[in-house]
Amino acid sequence: MIQDTLINDLKLKWERLQLAMRKAGADACLLTVDVNVYYTTGRIYSGYFYLPAEGAPRFFVKRPNGLAGEHVEYIRKPEQIAEIFAAKGIKTPEKLLLEVDEISYNDYIRLKAIFNPKEMGNASTLLRTERMIKTPWEIEQFRISARHHALTYAEIPSCFRPGMTDLDFQYEIERLMRKNGSIGLFRAYGNMDIFMGSILAGENAETPSPYDFALGGGGINSSAPIGANGTPLKEGISVMVDMAGNFTTYMTDMTRTFSIGKLPDLAYRAHQVSLDIIHEVQQTAKPGTPCANIYNKALEMAGKAGLSPYFMGTKQQAKFVGHGIGIQINEPPVLTSRSKDLLSPNMVIAIEPKFVLPDIGAVGIEDSFLVTESALEQITHSPEEIINLL
Repeated sequence: MIQDTLINDLKLKWERLQLAMRKAGADACLLTVDVNVYYTTGRIYSGYFYLPAEGAPRFFVKRPNGLAGEHVEYIRKPEQIAEIFAAKGIKTPEKLLLEVDEISYNDYIRLKAIFNPKEMGNASTLLRTERMIKTPWEIEQFRISARHHALTYAEIPSCFRPGMTDLDFQYEIERLMRKNGSIGLFRAYGNMDIFMGSILAGENAETPSPYDFALGGGGINSSAPIGANGTPLKEGISVMVDMAGNFTTYMTDMTRTFSIGKLPDLAYRAHQVSLDIIHEVQQTAKPGTPCANIYNKALEMAGKAGLSPYFMGTKQQAKFVGHGIGIQINEPPVLTSRSKDLLSPNMVIAIEPKFVLPDIGAVGIEDSFLVTESALEQITHSPEEIINLL
């Protein structure tokens, strides 16, 4: 039954991709990047997935050994794909889409020479666009991940011990995540590296990062400049926990704030504004809502509360308040003032209004939402208030 469900899911994805290719005037796409191969085949293998705009897909595998099925061919090099096409009388595409945003220049030139199409196009853009709208099977994977995510967050207070650093705290949370079924791998689009998620304590929350995440943090060293950096968890600071819900291949995103003892009143006021923003968006957003409106509303509410200098950072302020999630943690749409996207049914997005307060740390929350036919359905659930760990 599970196998049948997966096969039906893949067929739905192929049909959607083929329709998008025909609209773009493309004859085929050739995919080799892990996340796109998984999206279109239900597994990761080394090789290529070929989907014509009309007809059945083909699977060209280099590794691992032992895969079998209709239209599965083993190859050592991509040049053999053209040889197989010639032997089987398959016409090569006149307009071919490659993952030009993600493969190397040398791979692009090599594949272009193999197929020699009249025109090339960008499969990366097409796949990112199509992956915004989730299938029923994908939505169920989000729900499974959200349940495990909530279970882990409920256990976070048990990880705390006086005298810890933020790194000590994160190690214990990571152990919980793996125990509760996390696959461990954190997939992000673009040149961004992070391990399982982020914990920001005290003044480290103000540290800018080169990565396009909501907040930064110094990290352990300059080779991984993001997240926890060894800050002692001392009384009077906040601890923001933003660990990935990668308990299936489809990641939920959830942030909660903890405190070491009582925080200054400003922290609780800013945290409440974060909750107000989330609740306002949930009550008003629906299919057809411009993504830019969500960011602009959050910015407006932060300004009315007199908290603009702290919204989404201090020394470096993120210019978005949420993003799509899926196989990668940062899928489109992006909730930013520059976005041209509209919310559509079966998108899954994370909304994360956060504030960084000097000498205190970061406060606020983040939750994942499914866009239904009429509203936003929250799929991650955990207590929203600041939880005192002492």
